Amino acid sequence: MADSRASAVWHGDLVSGEGTVTVDSGAFPTQPVTWKARTERPDPKTSPEELIAAAHAACYAMAFSHTLAEAGHTVTELRVSAVCHFTPGVGITTMSIDVSGSVPGLDQSEFERFAREGEAGCPVSGALRGNVEISLTATLAS
Repeated sequence: MADSRASAVWHGDLVSGEGTVTVDSGAFPTQPVTWKARTERPDPKTSPEELIAAAHAACYAMAFSHTLAEAGHTVTELRVSAVCHFTPGVGITTMSIDVSGSVPGLDQSEFERFAREGEAGCPVSGALRGNVEISLTATLAS
């Protein structure tokens, strides 16, 4: 078991305040966060939703590659993007995952089937599922 840790510091009220988020691993420098960054994209600061999207993209890429490997397929490359939609007053409503990849020996329908299996096994998807609508688009690169 491995624990991942992050911390945040906030000053002021929600709308005009500002803060920072830091990951204990040091994988990236301390990042500024603001309400504006959550509600007005693009903004040069990050947001909780952007960090969730990054976590989901990385986790899904790993889960999908594992699903393919378990089925005997070697991944040349997977490119995953995730979009976390936040509506003020409502919360995070949707997560859209878009994956394209090169996997020799697969056709488009097999790629899509394995992509759905990968999503079902993704721990971040599992944490969100039931609370956030998750959509998946999978395209096999030619």
